[in-house]
Amino acid sequence: MFTRRLKRIFQTDGRTLIVAFDHALTEGPVKGMEAPAGMLEQLGTNGMDAILTSYGIATRFANELARTGLILRLDVGGTKLGRMGPGSQYFPVEAALRLGADAVAVSAFPGTAEERETLKTLAKVVMEAHQWGLPVMAEMQPGGFDAGADVCTPENLGLSARIAAELGADWVKIPYTDRFEQVVQTCYVPVVMLGGVKINDHRRLFQTVWDARQAGSAGVAIGRNIFQADDPPAVVKALVALLHQNATVDEACRIHDQRPASSDPDRVSGSRPG
Repeated sequence: MFTRRLKRIFQTDGRTLIVAFDHALTEGPVKGMEAPAGMLEQLGTNGMDAILTSYGIATRFANELARTGLILRLDVGGTKLGRMGPGSQYFPVEAALRLGADAVAVSAFPGTAEERETLKTLAKVVMEAHQWGLPVMAEMQPGGFDAGADVCTPENLGLSARIAAELGADWVKIPYTDRFEQVVQTCYVPVVMLGGVKINDHRRLFQTVWDARQAGSAGVAIGRNIFQADDPPAVVKALVALLHQNATVDEACRIHDQRPASSDPDRVSGSRPG
């Protein structure tokens, strides 16, 4: 069961395109999540491999998610009406099993006041989930959600990813940084790139994903830069090409913009010389 569930998330190339769709747990109906059914249908039919989402979404939109790997978030942080930040586990592993989830996810926050408690929750969830053959994704946020580049260094991210692996996580979701290969190479479970804040430049997004892929990333977990994009299906199609078809950044941009492909054979770098 464990392997079958992982295969619902990671494709045969070992990579995955996860759409993070759990933001409403703390922020409510943000742009792109106001009417989930239509958005979920668009994302599912255009190639997302898996979705990271809430108990409510997984329960109410089972038809739209039927073809997609399901990762259920078990923990919830503070809402924007109070103090947003690290939270605690709200849902038991059994809830994920009842919903037919393929994996569960929890966050941990090394380097914060909540470090010990969130790492303890991660270890607890790993132990319980593995008893049922259920994989666990650890979302590691060193320094907290608003940590800057001074905290999210390759060394700190590598440390955080390795801690997640040592606690038994089956793969790690973590912010991108320069020298990302240092994070990947010192973590013996797959590492996927966290999508981060919304940017209004799809080429920049595709370049970062290409860079992460070249560094050995096992994929991405992206939220706002997909469901808040001007054309979410186009972004998904381009990311599928980057991750599963080894497309270059230029090719991904053409797919996004629906331009015909060039015959240029140079595929050495992410962006071809102009």
